[in-house]
Amino acid sequence: MTTPSIPARMTAIEVAGPGGPEMLAPTEREVPEPGPGEVLVAVEAAGVNRPDVMQRQGLYPPPPGAPDIPGLEVAGTVAALGEGVDTPAVGARVCALVAGGGYAEYCTAPAALCLPVPAGLGAIEAAALPETFFTVWTNVFDRARLAEGESLLVHGGSSGIGTTAIQLARAFGATVYVTAGSKAKCDACLALGADAAIDYREEDFVERVRALTGKRGVDVVLDMVAGDYLARNLKCLATEGRLVIIAVQRGPKVEQLNVLPIMLNRLTVTGSTLRPRTVEQKADIARALHERVWPLLAAGTIRPIVHARFPLADAAGAHRLMESSKHIGKIMLEV
Repeated sequence: MTTPSIPARMTAIEVAGPGGPEMLAPTEREVPEPGPGEVLVAVEAAGVNRPDVMQRQGLYPPPPGAPDIPGLEVAGTVAALGEGVDTPAVGARVCALVAGGGYAEYCTAPAALCLPVPAGLGAIEAAALPETFFTVWTNVFDRARLAEGESLLVHGGSSGIGTTAIQLARAFGATVYVTAGSKAKCDACLALGADAAIDYREEDFVERVRALTGKRGVDVVLDMVAGDYLARNLKCLATEGRLVIIAVQRGPKVEQLNVLPIMLNRLTVTGSTLRPRTVEQKADIARALHERVWPLLAAGTIRPIVHARFPLADAAGAHRLMESSKHIGKIMLEV
């Protein structure tokens, strides 16, 4: 089933070749057709994320079968259904996690990864949800098993991931500490509910975490930095603590690592990526979010933090802002 007004062609943003933001440019593409189990979304807004930047730089190619158009999350209206799909219905307002193709006027999405736009949220706010909320839920609550009464350290607390992690962890009864790169960013994290914010440019976060916890350490560390942060993160963990790594901004390798603290303190070191997972695996996360988190969004208990919005044609400007690291929360494209 389709709406009668779907055009044959659309505006999309393509990556002309590996390089800087100037490699992003509007182009004209055929409107994709939804395959079995998919829907076609008339996109009203799309999120900008670090993996998009890495894809543009040539460091993170799309998985097999995914569009070469960047963009991992969208919100809009369902315009057509693929074979075997009866929900969401044509005309439904949804936000969706996609493997690519979000920087465009139309985007296909697995029906199982479409969630209703929460009450009270517009398209921009809804499109800010999927990538960060799926990522935080699966890593902090599934893999790291953060529980009520435990403590969490989040690196990059003012990022889209960080602002989401602060709110979700607090909503589920955890104590939250964050690191951020300026006083303004630390203040923003505190305003969102972080119990303490550490300016990593001014303080040693290991010493501060040890002081905040009475030398016990935290139960979980959510790390987007890796590299030389690995050994320091281990020093922040309590006995039976869990470190989960989701990005490698300081590189994927460590020159030397003493594994004895892992053994002596019975630590767990894990990590994951989201984009290459199967639709079925991501659908499990979607169901958990719909049951546990969407009611909090509808009630206004938590909310996506949007720093800036750009027109689709200025995706390059959005990438420049992301690479400047001057933002707090999400950067969005308006279609």
